[in-house]
Amino acid sequence: MNLKTSGAEATIESRDGYVVKQRIPKRYRVEEVDERLRRERTKSEAKLISEARRCGVPTPIIYDVTDYDIVMEYIEGPQLKHVLDVELCKRIGELVGRLHTSGIVHGDLTTSNMILSRGRIHLIDFGLAYFDQSTEARGVDVHVLFQTFESTHDEHEALINAFIKGYTKTFDRAREVIQRVREIESRGRYRAERL
Repeated sequence: MNLKTSGAEATIESRDGYVVKQRIPKRYRVEEVDERLRRERTKSEAKLISEARRCGVPTPIIYDVTDYDIVMEYIEGPQLKHVLDVELCKRIGELVGRLHTSGIVHGDLTTSNMILSRGRIHLIDFGLAYFDQSTEARGVDVHVLFQTFESTHDEHEALINAFIKGYTKTFDRAREVIQRVREIESRGRYRAERL
């Protein structure tokens, strides 16, 4: 089955067991700048996916990278947002701990960007990912995930606690990051109260 979807930065097309992610031109940018940015972002995303996989985080296998395309493995299975439970959240925590240990921040850490396939959780869509070892960047990454739990799942407190257990298991600086998540949440509440 061939499927095609479009996002803000790229189109995703699945073809016979693999996926092609193609960065689309942005007409509002100067052509030379647009081409350079698309090439850099394509190369960076492929590198981050491969590095995450090397560090023990299941990701799609990269088959080929061209200027604007990444050809990768198609991961069969449901997005985690459809099957999430406490045990899976603990496993998500362990994976994110490995990701953060390797210095990678996903940038769009949501249950839509996680697929359960053959009992393994795979992280996908590294289009906003980058290398960063700061507590702030890691805290924002985890904060985005916690917001996803809160907005889409009734038992979000149990899911958050399970994530923290797994995260603490695989990442030495987990407590520091969780503290920063709480600070980020309080900043958001403070801004909302001022409006």
